[in-house]
Amino acid sequence: MTTIPRKIRMGMVGGGPGSMIGPIHRAAANLDGQIELVCGVFSSKADISKAQGRELFLPDERCYASFEEMMQREAQLPKGERMDFVAVVTPNHLHFPVAKAALENGFHVLSDKPATLNLSEAEALAECVQKSSLLYGLTHTYAGYPMIKQARDMVREGRLGKVRKVLVEYPQGWLSQAGIEAGSKQAEWRLDPARSGASTCVGDIGSHAAHLSEYVIGSAITAICADLGSVVEGRQMDDDAAILLRFQNGARGVLIASQICAGEENNLKIRVYGEHGGLEWNHTDPNTLLLKPLDANPQVFRAGGPDMTPLAAANCRTPGGHPEGYLEAFANHYRNFAGQVRARIEGRAATDVELDVPGLSDALRGMRFIESAVAASASETKWFLLPELQLLQENTP
Repeated sequence: MTTIPRKIRMGMVGGGPGSMIGPIHRAAANLDGQIELVCGVFSSKADISKAQGRELFLPDERCYASFEEMMQREAQLPKGERMDFVAVVTPNHLHFPVAKAALENGFHVLSDKPATLNLSEAEALAECVQKSSLLYGLTHTYAGYPMIKQARDMVREGRLGKVRKVLVEYPQGWLSQAGIEAGSKQAEWRLDPARSGASTCVGDIGSHAAHLSEYVIGSAITAICADLGSVVEGRQMDDDAAILLRFQNGARGVLIASQICAGEENNLKIRVYGEHGGLEWNHTDPNTLLLKPLDANPQVFRAGGPDMTPLAAANCRTPGGHPEGYLEAFANHYRNFAGQVRARIEGRAATDVELDVPGLSDALRGMRFIESAVAASASETKWFLLPELQLLQENTP
């Protein structure tokens, strides 16, 4: 008998009223028609969680009062009904306990970043994932853009020669004023160390910039020299950061992340330079990648155009000239992760495209980078070596 393919069933923890990222996760998961939201805990208050679930057309019995209850009750359902994986879209302090509970009850996990509140939790998460043999993914959104994948492939193909320099910057302006947390749920938890972790700026956007640099050049950050600051008076954690980078492959880099650059929106940019030329990508024009050879005129590569690598082309969704953006990049992670889950169900090996989702190694390196940036900034030592990650079989992206 032929098995009829079905949608991959998703549960969600977080993403209730007032959430910025929850609706984005749900829209991204829904974009390809491969994933179905079947249950969730959308608030710490049971009545609000159920109300949010009704708005999403979920039955009351699949809208739970706590993530512990959700994991236990979903695990008791028949295999043909229970969720396949959990999307974790809570503030940072809940990322690990939710992921741990999901893994212990037999469910795959796709989590918002950073993976955990601190590095010790990330190491405990690694143990849970390895013990369970289940799938774990991390939604570092910007690695989902087709032209970022094009840049990664061009570096791997040797188009730049040996990579020498990486410049990555991520300025925002939304935390420029004191007291913003009083009227913003998003600012309020990000500026609270109990829920955000050791860092605001580096944890929130600097970790994205660090991951993007490692992803594109295919090499891990091994040492940093950091200067983190709390520019707005009265804040406990950083809202601005400048960090020098050294990579495993010998490249050097500069990372600038700031949330007090008044007037900036979300101006992420990366430039990579090698022996033979450079690459440049800007989030404000994500469909364009600029190749700047040392001895020739610049070349413009466009999403959906000719000369795209297979991986980049596989992550394009529209013909050339049609804008693709943040939601599509997010959706690439969801589609590819769902492909990994489907491969498990079908008993086959996942494809290279399906495997192209940030995972456990990225989770560990990300938390290592955040904590090391805070420690390095407080240290008088110029160069701060990042600690070894014993649970990784390899440290390259």
